[in-house]
Amino acid sequence: MRRLNRKKTLNLMKELDAFPKVPESYVEASASGGTVSLIAFTTIAFLTIMEFTVYRETWMKYEYEVDKDFTSKLRINIDITVAMRCQYVGADVLDLAETMVASADGLIYEPVVFDLSPQQKEWQRMLQLIQSRLQEEHSLQDVIFKSAFKGASTALPPREDNSLQSPDACRIHGHLYVNKVAGNFHITVGKAIPHPRGHAHLAALVSHESYNFSHRIDHLSFGELIPGIINPLDGTEKIASDHNQMFQYFITVVPTKLHTYKISAETHQFSVTERERVINHAAGSHGVSGIFMKYDISSLMVTVTEEHMPFWQFLVRLCGIIGGIFSTTGILHGFGKFVAEVIFCRFRLGSYKSTSVPLPDGHTSNHLPLITDNSTH
Repeated sequence: MRRLNRKKTLNLMKELDAFPKVPESYVEASASGGTVSLIAFTTIAFLTIMEFTVYRETWMKYEYEVDKDFTSKLRINIDITVAMRCQYVGADVLDLAETMVASADGLIYEPVVFDLSPQQKEWQRMLQLIQSRLQEEHSLQDVIFKSAFKGASTALPPREDNSLQSPDACRIHGHLYVNKVAGNFHITVGKAIPHPRGHAHLAALVSHESYNFSHRIDHLSFGELIPGIINPLDGTEKIASDHNQMFQYFITVVPTKLHTYKISAETHQFSVTERERVINHAAGSHGVSGIFMKYDISSLMVTVTEEHMPFWQFLVRLCGIIGGIFSTTGILHGFGKFVAEVIFCRFRLGSYKSTSVPLPDGHTSNHLPLITDNSTH
């Protein structure tokens, strides 16, 4: 009974076979079929390698939502060099929400030489080249996101040459925390002094001839400091053409959550527009000489996630490639063989010309002669 059940089961499975096997004695191999098979296998191998390359690649997915976090503090990372002595300049932040000066105790004033060394100039030149490429090819930003924490730091390398020149500039670097509202970070003449109606700078003791707000922004970012991320103003250098000159940067900060296979961080991206003008009250150009960075916080938050093709999707695409190429090459080979046979048959039929055969009654026959084996003798 068990053997009968097994035979019935095997017979049932044979009937359900959707891939019938053809005996090898019924299969005819040809040179054209071998050539097409070789082309098919080569194409499959090439496309499989390309598909595996695509499978290994990752891409960045951007999602947008409303930022509901208004209570946390915003960190500003600053590294700016101004072509004036440290005792002549002061930096602070005006919080527009509370109309008061935020504490800038986290900033360090370091006397330095404004001119860069050859190594530092090469670093600045490369950074400016990357900035120009980022403006043309936005997809490079995804590469920077994925390579965060992998590459070297984007900070200005230290000076290696022993310059005997006395410090003629002031490097203001460090970080400070402000409320997540619009504000104004500025560097102008004189140290900031407390004032009941706002804020003021003690600039009366500084002569106008010593004003020089030529500056270099080595780094400016918002949020968590992530090595390897290049920000829009990194490497910017401005040379003042007049003593009383104002440089303005209008910045829109976008909260960003970055999730890659290497890091997970909360940072901020920003876009910036620039403007500079000479202060001339007689000509109607009013204002204060200095460097002003007016920033505003976007209400939208961007979540950037690095994604990868699932393995099952890779298998489906691979099966589609193999099956599609086999089916397509089989159809093309059959069609080409059919066309070749039609052309060859017509050529062979055209090689026989009609001949006249005399009959005994004096008539002639125009039919083709019957070709037999004896007719060849």
